[in-house]
Amino acid sequence: MSAPFATLLLDQGSWDLVIDASGNIAMATAPYAVAQDVASALKTFAGEVYYDSTVGVPYFSQILGHTPPLSVFKAAMVAAALTVPSVASATCVIEAFSGRQVTGQVQFTTTTGQVGTVSL
Repeated sequence: MSAPFATLLLDQGSWDLVIDASGNIAMATAPYAVAQDVASALKTFAGEVYYDSTVGVPYFSQILGHTPPLSVFKAAMVAAALTVPSVASATCVIEAFSGRQVTGQVQFTTTTGQVGTVSL
């Protein structure tokens, strides 16, 4: 039997580590941990992770400054969400695109059937 899904808990405002009541680094557990990991995957630039330069969204090479079709952006968001091990499927929904700002969300379903949403 595998251990429950857990990850380091990050502060939602600063995206930095959080300390629990005992002074230890706080842990997030499913289902929040999955949503946090999806959000982290969406924020990761391709090449940014020094131990695995193959992960991340190709922001510099395909998105920022390139004005790609929304389908390219949406596909990149879905691909990033699917890198989280417990995510079975994902969909990117764009609510608005104005100037250089995109708003929307990535909706995902885990391998256990839980559904979650992460805002862009």
